[in-house]
Amino acid sequence: MKIFVKILCFLIIISTCIILYSRYVATTGLVTKEIVIESDKLPDTYDGLKIVHLSDIHYKRIITKKRIEEIINEINLINPDIVVLTGDLLDKDSSIEEDDVDLLINELSSIKAKYGKYAVVGNHDYMFEQDMLEKIYTNSDFLLLNNKYDIIYNETGDKIFIGGVANVSYNEANIDDTMSYFKDNEDISYKIILVHEPDYTDTILEKYPEINLILAGHSHNGQVNIPVIKEFFLPAYSRKYFDEYYKINDTLLYISSGIGVSRINFRLFNPPSINFYRLNCA
Repeated sequence: MKIFVKILCFLIIISTCIILYSRYVATTGLVTKEIVIESDKLPDTYDGLKIVHLSDIHYKRIITKKRIEEIINEINLINPDIVVLTGDLLDKDSSIEEDDVDLLINELSSIKAKYGKYAVVGNHDYMFEQDMLEKIYTNSDFLLLNNKYDIIYNETGDKIFIGGVANVSYNEANIDDTMSYFKDNEDISYKIILVHEPDYTDTILEKYPEINLILAGHSHNGQVNIPVIKEFFLPAYSRKYFDEYYKINDTLLYISSGIGVSRINFRLFNPPSINFYRLNCA
């Protein structure tokens, strides 16, 4: 009986420590994951292109102004050429006031990127007034790519295509609209697509297998990153593709583990992170 009580006490202590760690330690800090991507489709003049990818901030759930400042400082230290945000800047369970809008505009405006800053809407973002969301992004110099695209030009006039897909969870996604540039043009060899929900990748590639790079969020790579258990925390539309990296034929898919939390305020074996891609010519 004494042995049973000791074992029970030990398990309670260990469980309590894990819970406290996953709530108050594992949700803090920031990891920068540096990833080298090589492609023979990338124009030579873009060799060494730097892209920073952040996602799933879920502002105000546990992410504060101070945390956002720390993240932005880290991004600006990288001196990126392009910055992308793949959805869920906001959290559906948090109230966003006018002061929050002003704060986000002020902070996101301070992100520096040589060629541009781009975003797509996440399923949590969709729960808010879209005019407010557009105001945040527009006034902080982000281009919101909801079934839209942009053409990036460098100093020599070489082009890269970057497109974004609107929210999949609420049936707003239309990859045909995103790729409409290529109805009349075939002059861009390197193509990037932003999407919040990674399981939409199959739909994208069924129609446009020539996409080179897809960047997504939503899954957090499994917020509680323990085999089998993490699958219980995966949201819809991220149950096929949820890990950090997949190669599907010639297309690379990278999924950010995100910065904030969703549904539960815990992380385990999966620290908050941003992805830093270096694109090199093959």
